Amino acid sequence: MNKAGRVFKYGDNVDTDVIIPARYLNTTDHKELASHCMEDLDESFAREVAPGDYILAGSNFGSGSSREHAPIAIKESGVAVVIARSFARIFYRNAINIGLPIMECPEAYEGIEAEDRIRVDLTQGTITNLTKGEVYQTHPFPEFMQALIEAGGLMAYIKTWEGK
Repeated sequence: MNKAGRVFKYGDNVDTDVIIPARYLNTTDHKELASHCMEDLDESFAREVAPGDYILAGSNFGSGSSREHAPIAIKESGVAVVIARSFARIFYRNAINIGLPIMECPEAYEGIEAEDRIRVDLTQGTITNLTKGEVYQTHPFPEFMQALIEAGGLMAYIKTWEGK
C-alpha cells in the first residue's frame, strides 16, 4: 500500500444503506455495485474515486446490515484502504473476508482533511499525510490478515491451502 491517493472524508455512523443503497442489492455484479457506491451520501464519489484513493470516516463506519455488498462496492470502486475512528464489527469482519483493508485510527481522522493525499503502510501501521507532512501510527495488520488481503479475501486464501 505505498501508492499515494486522495482522501474522501465522511462523518460518523455511515451505514451500509448509505454505502450501497438497498435498491441496488438485486445484483451481484461488483462493477455495478461500485457504480452506486456512496451515492446517497456523496453523489460524486463513484465518478471521482480512482484506484488507490482512500475513505476516511468517523466512528461506527459500516453499521447496519450484515450484507457483504457494502465492502464489495467499496473495494470494487478502487479504494485502497478504509480508515475510520471505529468500525461496526460485522462490517470489519466482512471487509477482511472480501479482502478490503481497513484501519482504525482516530488521530488520522482528526488530522486528515478531504482531498488530502495520503499513503498507507499496512505492515508498519502508518498513515502518512503527504499534504501536511504528518504521520499517524496505528496497529500494523497482523501477518495472517495481510495474507488474507493479498490473496483477495478469505475464500481466495482458503483456495491457496487446497491440496496442501
